[in-house]
Amino acid sequence: MTAVLAVAAVAGCSGSGGRDDAPHGVLPTYGAYDINPRPVDALRSGGTLTLPIMQMITQFNYLHVDGATTDTWTVDTMTEPRLFARDVKGVPRPVPAYLESAAVTGTSPQVVTYRLNPKARWSDGTALSWRDFAAQWRALGRGDQRYPVADPSGYDRIGDVRQGSGPHEVRVVFQRPFADWQQLFTPLFPEAAYRTPGQFDRAWQGRLPITAGPFTLGSIDRTTQTITLVRSRTWWGPRPRLDRVVLRVLDPAAALQAFRNGEVDVVNAATAEAYQQLARAPDCDIRIGSAWDEVHVTMNGAAGPLADRTVRNALQQAVNRKALADVAAEGLPVKVPLLGNHFFMTDQPGYADNSGHYGTYDPKAAARALDRAGWHSRGAGKPRVKDGRSLTLRFVLNANTNRLGLDLAQLLQQMLAGVGVGVDILKVPADAYGPEYLNKGNFDLAIFRFVGLTYPSSTYAIYHSPQGQQAFENYGRIDSADVDRLLDWAVGTLDVRQARRLYNRADAEIWSLGHDIELYQRPQVLAVRKGLANYGVPGLGDIDFTRVGWQK
Repeated sequence: MTAVLAVAAVAGCSGSGGRDDAPHGVLPTYGAYDINPRPVDALRSGGTLTLPIMQMITQFNYLHVDGATTDTWTVDTMTEPRLFARDVKGVPRPVPAYLESAAVTGTSPQVVTYRLNPKARWSDGTALSWRDFAAQWRALGRGDQRYPVADPSGYDRIGDVRQGSGPHEVRVVFQRPFADWQQLFTPLFPEAAYRTPGQFDRAWQGRLPITAGPFTLGSIDRTTQTITLVRSRTWWGPRPRLDRVVLRVLDPAAALQAFRNGEVDVVNAATAEAYQQLARAPDCDIRIGSAWDEVHVTMNGAAGPLADRTVRNALQQAVNRKALADVAAEGLPVKVPLLGNHFFMTDQPGYADNSGHYGTYDPKAAARALDRAGWHSRGAGKPRVKDGRSLTLRFVLNANTNRLGLDLAQLLQQMLAGVGVGVDILKVPADAYGPEYLNKGNFDLAIFRFVGLTYPSSTYAIYHSPQGQQAFENYGRIDSADVDRLLDWAVGTLDVRQARRLYNRADAEIWSLGHDIELYQRPQVLAVRKGLANYGVPGLGDIDFTRVGWQK
């Protein structure tokens, strides 16, 4: 899963039990989860789950560059085929409703054979088939600039997709090996609404043209800013316990109040303010775990002062990362560790701190670097100048960013001012933040999160060299041939230990490039309505919405 979010979090309450508990001030262990697990026969049949989201979804194609958000992922994996689901440790398991089996059946070249569940059908009545796989591969993996894809990783290594021994078998032949092949074709999209560039883009704007999941789209109300998913009448798998899931657009303050009013059933509790408000609130559980979730500042290296690597490296050293992490940790029951790695979380196998001096707070070294880059100091409190230009950067924030995100931006503003870098903070509408600002490189600095990237290869799109107008998820357009070479090698390496070494070599180069200012690993602290089962913090795994429901 590749996802981009603004730094937004809200709420809190009393502990639920039944989790991998961690002492106060300690990060939960690798894969720790807290979902109040219950057998489905202990749950009521029916009911509604209401979840807050950051912004109205306008592009429901998760693999489109404008659709790569966690909210879109949530909708698509409830309404479209999810071939594999990850367990709490991030290990992928086939989903029986879609797959009878899936395995590597050849190694030279690599061949993966999928046996589809014969009952699996799209909402238009057609069976899932090799044609759907082929259409998705052609859209994502052929380098066709007409398809604005978020991430081609893995698909660009496929050489052929064909029918296997029967109509329910698919053979995917790789021209180059791909270690994380289970991440591909999840979600799987229908050939009938995916075969052309126009369908890839426009068919999914504001709608779900064809579905094949336990839920389907009930309604979109742009006045109340809600999306309602309802139980699918054509679903052949385990019957969901819930009748419907309502997604409601709320900014952090409104989401907190809505939770307290009983209008939504879940809110984030990863800020001191929210946690303190709800830590002992009635009808509320706090659920805590450990996920792949990092906070960073992206720098735009395509133009302007940050096109100079020396300037980017100076900004890295001008930022006191520990002070920012301490602010994020204030008042929370778990610690917030600094991240020294772009591929692995601190509690994840493979983690190594490769930040070196680029991750070390050293404002004097930052000032010297800016001097070398030709940006001359005009004295305390004034931006530096070069060739008549002021060293002033636009820091673009999602308007729905919570108080913590704004505090971090203002602290960064103060830190950078200390070395002569001016920062103007600009709030932009939530629904424009991705498509009009991040995707178009219309910023100098931006703070947000990547979440759920437990497959290391799914990070490649963040550091991939842009191709023409395709920046993938490398919003700052900062790249190098060495990073591409190392990551291309890593994603095709089937030896896990060797792959980790390659990812760490690439990580050291990414720090040196000044690709971003990596900050910290965000803890998972979630406020959940009491009685909600099989939902919360799933560790490194996925929520199974067919099992989510209310206890009897």
